[in-house]
Amino acid sequence: MIAALFVASGGAYFAPGFDAWDEARDARLYAGPHPVIAHPPCARWCRLAGLVEKRWGHKRGDDGGCFAAALASVRRWGGVLEHPAWSDAWAHFGLPQPSRSGGWTGALFDPGFSAHVEQGRYGHAAKKATWLYVCGVPPESLPELRWGLSPTPRPRATG
Repeated sequence: MIAALFVASGGAYFAPGFDAWDEARDARLYAGPHPVIAHPPCARWCRLAGLVEKRWGHKRGDDGGCFAAALASVRRWGGVLEHPAWSDAWAHFGLPQPSRSGGWTGALFDPGFSAHVEQGRYGHAAKKATWLYVCGVPPESLPELRWGLSPTPRPRATG
């Protein structure tokens, strides 16, 4: 069983093998014992957080403790946390800064490893640069991913 935290109601994680925690279940309350896949909300941490703050008044980083809870769960139970690349949460929580060229990056005083991937290399229609943070996996067991930049998507034919 894998706990999927901060996921969309009725989404892909509402399937056998997953214990899905959507907004109604409040993933900040997850108390184990399964490894996690965490997708904490990104609007207050992403590159557009300044626009969100200006437009709607939501302060940068003020996500009600969602990222902190996701990080704590990944560190306690093992698993992976996913966020948009260049998320301000990485610096705020002192996570290892991943390299755009690929590979796993660790830090001396951090239990986890970070990586930069582009979801376009996995079939997403956009490049969608993403940072991953993994805990509970020995360095020699970290998976080899599709590193590097995605090819530029070609426009779809119309008509």
